[in-house]
Amino acid sequence: MKKKTLRSLVKAGRTLVMPGAINAALALLIEKAGFPGVYVSGAGISNGLAGLPDLELITRKEMIQATHYIVKSVNLPVLADADTGYGDAREAAKTVREFESIGASAIHIEDQFSPKRCGHLEGKKLISQEEMCEKISAAQQARRNRDFMIFARTDARSVEGMEGALKRAEAYVRAGANGIFPEALQSVREFEIFRSRIRAPLIANMTEFGRTPYISVRQFKKLQYNIVLFPLSAFRVMMKQAEIFLAHLSKTGSQKKFLPKMQTRNELYDLLQYQKFEQLLARKRR
Repeated sequence: MKKKTLRSLVKAGRTLVMPGAINAALALLIEKAGFPGVYVSGAGISNGLAGLPDLELITRKEMIQATHYIVKSVNLPVLADADTGYGDAREAAKTVREFESIGASAIHIEDQFSPKRCGHLEGKKLISQEEMCEKISAAQQARRNRDFMIFARTDARSVEGMEGALKRAEAYVRAGANGIFPEALQSVREFEIFRSRIRAPLIANMTEFGRTPYISVRQFKKLQYNIVLFPLSAFRVMMKQAEIFLAHLSKTGSQKKFLPKMQTRNELYDLLQYQKFEQLLARKRR
């Protein structure tokens, strides 16, 4: 079955819920659960694979490789976090070509100075609106696949206020962005204002423990947002449960109590299509 593009799903007018994956196994679970797409966040790859904070400490090559594993594992469109584009307009163009080449369906590029900070922390600094527009324009010109989408993320809400963020978003759409990702909005009303002003697809970031209140997917459907991201939700659940289990193992010396909470060997093998790959290897040996 041919993988659907993110553009085609956005065009269909649905509100797409896209959980974040830190690796291909988690992406497979996202697909199994019936979600329409997978998100790969820079924070998820930095935290989950490299054990680093989200300060643009992993390279473009590392992010591309991690995303490539995820893209290959699922038959879903993948939206990837391209941070600041990894440099100036020329580097942003190169970033687009590299994400395109691995089969990603879309990326977002943000308007922070490099190295960037997590979007829900203090101390963010922005590049000029003009410089960001140059990046967007270069990124669009670099596309080879017209279905590949480039979203512009703006972190201006907590730096320049709502009006500053809206003006930037409008400029980014004029520069060629296929959609806007307004980061760290602080109320339902602010999401509503963004939708009323910006005539382009919109991404909402429903991360935890940040500046944005918890808003349901149902509410985002009413607000006509196109994509709702849950970038680190599954990762945070995994980490907390692993922390609880490791404390128990350290204390008791046994994992037996946790067996009912574990994915079984057979469940993992089914998810990974173990038999299918065994059969493929058997044919190659003949």
